[in-house]
Order: sequence, then structure tokens, then C-alpha cells
Amino acid sequence: MQEFFLIPCVAVALAGVLGLLVGSFLNVVILRLPPRLMHQWREQSREVLELDNAEADAPPPGLVWQASHCPHCKHPLGALENIPVVSWLVLRGRCKHCGTKISAQYPLVELLTGICSLIIAWKFGMSWQAATGLLFTWALIALAGIDVRTQLLPDQITLPLLWLGLLIALVPLYVDTPAAILGAAIGYLSLWSVYWGFKLLTGKEGMGYGDFKLLGALGAWMGPWALLPIILLSSLIGAVVGTVLLAVQGRDRATPIPFGPFLAAAGWVQFVFGSEILVLYRHLFAFP
Repeated sequence: MQEFFLIPCVAVALAGVLGLLVGSFLNVVILRLPPRLMHQWREQSREVLELDNAEADAPPPGLVWQASHCPHCKHPLGALENIPVVSWLVLRGRCKHCGTKISAQYPLVELLTGICSLIIAWKFGMSWQAATGLLFTWALIALAGIDVRTQLLPDQITLPLLWLGLLIALVPLYVDTPAAILGAAIGYLSLWSVYWGFKLLTGKEGMGYGDFKLLGALGAWMGPWALLPIILLSSLIGAVVGTVLLAVQGRDRATPIPFGPFLAAAGWVQFVFGSEILVLYRHLFAFP
């Protein structure tokens, strides 16, 4: 009996450790992908405009092959300096070589990825649902981190997430194919409609196209019935967090706040705990 209990416990623990390691890579993605995309866009613009390539900038570091280094002194980090969370704590949040303060983003992303990965393994067990759920989780964390820093939701992540959701609906793992297609279409078009309605009324852009694609991807994974809870929860979280941030930073309401992190958080909560939330909601309001 104990052996059967230990197997899932070990799997959950391993998923947490794997999440810590992946979180270290997600930090690289969050920091390096936007500069690489901007470099590509500049190069494409130069090519279209037929400008002199002699003034072209050197490409930023890649996501895989260039080793991690201190952003200030550029010293390459050794293996002992790359242990998720632990290295940051041991070094007390400072570079070992130049003493520059290291952003708390690194351990926070690693810890968040580890905890979320652990929860996915606990929820779905050793299954294809857990494997794909981990990919889903890691993509959302990367998107949220990038959006917080740059207010971008790159197609390089949102579109593969959308297509993967549609493809696994062929099995299906979470929802069937018609539900996935409807979820993707309704998710995209709902925010697209809000965007254009707001722009026609005010002349301003209330959100970016990346938000449409992200909600479409969430719809592809969970079906159309998950979209309303996601929108409501993300709007609630966004209103509370946004109000607090603006008050703390002393800024007015015209300050743009990325909506992608709230969509990602609400989508992940709905993905993992959607059925439990529905049961609780029905219990609280005495629905049959």
C-alpha cells in the first residue's frame, strides 16, 4: 500500500524540481526573447526600406547557446551560481563577482514555475494531461513575465499554444474538437469586439492583439464555457492589482497596465480548479 502511495508522491516532487529547472530557462526567455524579436523587426524594416546594413546592430544573446551571465559585469555564471532559488539565496541577491544586486524576478519565476508544476502533477497524476498541462503552464508563465516587462505577448508563444490546444482536442485530452474550435474563435472575437468598440467610442486602444490571441488559446484548451469565468476572474484580479499598483506608484489611471498576466493567471486557475470553483459556486448560491 505504501508503495502505491509513494509513486505519485515521487512524481509530484519530481515535477516540482523539473519546474524549478524550467523556471530558470523561462527567466532567459522572459529577458532575451523580446530584445531578439525587436532586433528581428529592425532588421526586417531595414530590408524592406533598403537601408544600409552596415549600421545594423549585433543580435542579442540567443535563448539556448549563450551562457547566463551577470547583466552588469557580463561575467559568465558557473554551475553553482545557476541552481534555481538556492543560488540567489546563498549569494544574498547579489552578483558574486561585482556585487551588483540581482533582480528578485529570478527566484520568483523559478519558485512560481516549480509550485505550479507540482500542482499540475498533483492534479492530473502521471498522464498525458499532466505532460501537456506542464507545457500549458510554462507558456503562460513566460507570456505573463514578458507582458509585465514589455507589454508584449509574442506570437512565438501564443500561436503555438493555440495550435497545441486545437491539436490535443483531436485526442481529446480536455475538450473535444468542436468545443476547442468554438473556444478559440469566441475567445479571440470577444476581446477583438471589445477592442474595436472601445476604440470607436474613445479613439484609444484599450488592449493589444496579443490579448485576443491569448484568450483564443485558452478557449482552445478549455472550451467556450470556460471563457466567461476567465474574463470575470481576470478583470477582478486586474482591477484590484491595478488599483493597488497605481496607488503605490503614485500614477494616474491613464497609466497602461498589461492585461496578459491577469488573463494568464485566471486561465491557469480555471484550467486546474475550474470544476471545483463551479461546485463551490453552486454550493454558495444553492444552485441545483
